[in-house]
Amino acid sequence: MDIEPPPGSLERFKLYDELELLEFQDKFVIKSHLSPNQGFRINRLDGNINVLDDGDTHSGRPLRTSTIYGVVGTIRLVVGTYAIVITSRKEVGSFLGFPVYRLMSMSVLACNDALRYSTAQEKKDEAYFLNLLKVVESMPGLYYSYETDITLNLQRRSKLVDGWTSKPIWKQADPRFVWNKHLLEELIEYKLDRFIVPIMQGSFQSAQLKLKNSNAMVTLFSRRCTRRLGTRMWRRGANFEGDTANFIETEQLLETEEFKFSFLQVRGSIPILWEQIVDLSYKPHLRVISHEETPKIVERHFHDLMQRYGEIVALDLTDKHGEEGQLSAAYAAEMQTQQNTRYVPFDFHHYCGSSNFDNLKILYDEISEDFEKQRYFLIDRQGNVLEEQRGLFRANCIDSLDRTNVTQCYLAQKSLNLQLQRIGVLTSSECISMFEEEYGKFRILWAEQGDEISLEYAGTHALKGDLVRYGKQTISGMIKDGVSALSRYYLNNFHDGIRQDALDLISGHYNVSRSVPSPFQSNNFEPLTYLPVASALIIGGLTATTFTLQQAGRNTNHYVSTVLCAGITAGVMAIVKANGRHLCSRPRLCGLL
Repeated sequence: MDIEPPPGSLERFKLYDELELLEFQDKFVIKSHLSPNQGFRINRLDGNINVLDDGDTHSGRPLRTSTIYGVVGTIRLVVGTYAIVITSRKEVGSFLGFPVYRLMSMSVLACNDALRYSTAQEKKDEAYFLNLLKVVESMPGLYYSYETDITLNLQRRSKLVDGWTSKPIWKQADPRFVWNKHLLEELIEYKLDRFIVPIMQGSFQSAQLKLKNSNAMVTLFSRRCTRRLGTRMWRRGANFEGDTANFIETEQLLETEEFKFSFLQVRGSIPILWEQIVDLSYKPHLRVISHEETPKIVERHFHDLMQRYGEIVALDLTDKHGEEGQLSAAYAAEMQTQQNTRYVPFDFHHYCGSSNFDNLKILYDEISEDFEKQRYFLIDRQGNVLEEQRGLFRANCIDSLDRTNVTQCYLAQKSLNLQLQRIGVLTSSECISMFEEEYGKFRILWAEQGDEISLEYAGTHALKGDLVRYGKQTISGMIKDGVSALSRYYLNNFHDGIRQDALDLISGHYNVSRSVPSPFQSNNFEPLTYLPVASALIIGGLTATTFTLQQAGRNTNHYVSTVLCAGITAGVMAIVKANGRHLCSRPRLCGLL
């Protein structure tokens, strides 16, 4: 159930949830099923948008008519304009009583008839950008609602002024978490408010719990920040504004008939300047970038967090040796100058290894006073705020995925126990882990969430998922982790450059302009062209070396051939290793920072 609106409040704003798409020879028309006069048309020649008016009629029959479920937005490329529409959706649950949908598929409508008048280079550039939009079509973890904003956590929503929910949903939303913010600009300009769907990337999971004679709904909502959007290897650390890669606000909601609880945590990459550039090696070198702005970057990052959430406890879960330890030491040195922020280093691998999940109690004992002080947010069914969360934990490991997810799940479980004890569902000596079936549901929520946000950043399911699901490592889990690790290697080296370009394009970090020289004109080296040749030479050389070595036992003359093949193979491998960075898929549109 939703929080009851105050007396005299305005009607809640709702979006059109089903639209009609009419495709004509010269235009696309998008209008509401319920209000056919409400909509707009896009010219297929120049991409110009015109709002439909009451007297609008369309000459001729459309080439095709179909139902769509929203407009993701529009984007102008070198020549054409492209509209992205939602072609299928799935209702996955509710947020404070309002349906939440996962975007299942989208389609790109091309308004680029003018492309035939373009130069060869413009056509080549347009083709690359259009390929990036095809990558966007398969982006995972996209959620939205037609009836409420899903980017604001419960505590922030409670502070909204009367009538705020009557505003267009895009005006209610926190711009940090609107994945398609850049794509909505043209629709906003034309005041097409009921067609503007703010989409959030992250994760949404929910489960119904039955504890003793009480029913409760637990919802896990993770919201990905768009300020430093990117892939695992191409977006590390912070930018100069203090925004970090893979920054995610995670809210755990507990709803009963009388009360609603909210517990917030955040994660994000280590907020200094650092990089880990792929070079075909399994574990590329970490490099801390020395810069005079670093102290200000760290200060900006934590100042922003404190303004939004209160006092921050920074949990650093990285290793304290090797290159990872050097990065952690650089972070620790910067944190010594931060006021009102407590820095807590915890070597997760040292204490927890691969299966000692219970050793997180060592960390909890160190931060228990902060945990008790920060508490959680609590509101009753009449909208009365009974308690506010006074700060939060910011966790990170290297990727802020696997170790971070295990740790956040542990803290969320502690908070859930306190909340259930507060309202008398559990006694002070009871905890959720005593109820095997319900505890299993809770763990699955966190495991599924970990998988989803890992897919968005790294391209694979999370590692250490067994620690969250079962509290221990299993044989099948180890095999799954191995497959995921190899998949991450392949994607990071040979796919993520293109995926990073797609994210930079749709988020507006790169703006296409006809007046700007082509970003591809001076780039004559195509890694994906050279890599198969190099791979074939290495495999062929190893095969030839093996074959001639077998023959050498019968004829000593074959030893010369063996040495020659082995030498050529070693030479090719040395060339590939030396040029590893250039042979990987690299982003072409934006720099690392």
